[in-house]
Amino acid sequence: MAEGVELRHNTVVKMQRSTGVIPADDSRTRDQVARSILENGPSTAAVLSQRLGLTPAGIRRHLDLLVNDGVLEAREPHSALIRGRGRPSKVFVMSDKGREQFEHSYDDLAVAALKFMSAHSGDHLVNSFAQSRADDIERKAAIAIAKKSNKTQAVAEFLTEQGYAASVAQKPMGEEICQHHCPIAHVASEFPQLCEAETEALSRILGTHVQRLATIAHGDGVCTTFIPTNATTNRKVRA
Repeated sequence: MAEGVELRHNTVVKMQRSTGVIPADDSRTRDQVARSILENGPSTAAVLSQRLGLTPAGIRRHLDLLVNDGVLEAREPHSALIRGRGRPSKVFVMSDKGREQFEHSYDDLAVAALKFMSAHSGDHLVNSFAQSRADDIERKAAIAIAKKSNKTQAVAEFLTEQGYAASVAQKPMGEEICQHHCPIAHVASEFPQLCEAETEALSRILGTHVQRLATIAHGDGVCTTFIPTNATTNRKVRA
């Protein structure tokens, strides 16, 4: 990581919106660009430019520096998102190295401990640990959302408090909880049981079937959990 990339500071940058000219070596602005992708998921330069109030040329300078530092990765957009003619804009995502610059609740010791448990006591002990962690999440979430009318939004707010930077997206057939950050991504990449148990916990918390569509631990830019609309909820009763 190059000196000056201050990814641990959550500084609100006062940008020169009148001109959009930001020094290319402004590490605080690069921090804001990186955090915007962390919290909002994969983004194009155009989207970031509009979101942060930077000129397209200015945002590209910061993106180039972040890619060169290994904080971000530039990827081709998903085929389903490509419309019209012309070359599609690249999508910028947070790299594993970039995530490690932000605060995490895990380290290599956690992976080593779980590997030891698995090698000496079998996967059942790792599964038990994953279930215990999920049960703890469920207990805490139940308290946090008890008096909230919108359960999905309340769960997203709870997950954000736990370090997952979660948001809710409305879809034609339901909703999606998008977790733009994962405090245990490094560990979960080695032990997917953690993700599986967490998904089951979300299902119990929301009281309905949910489907995990993507995970940061498996290389996706965001953890996405789909919550289908209950078909019986809005069904009209016929005489």
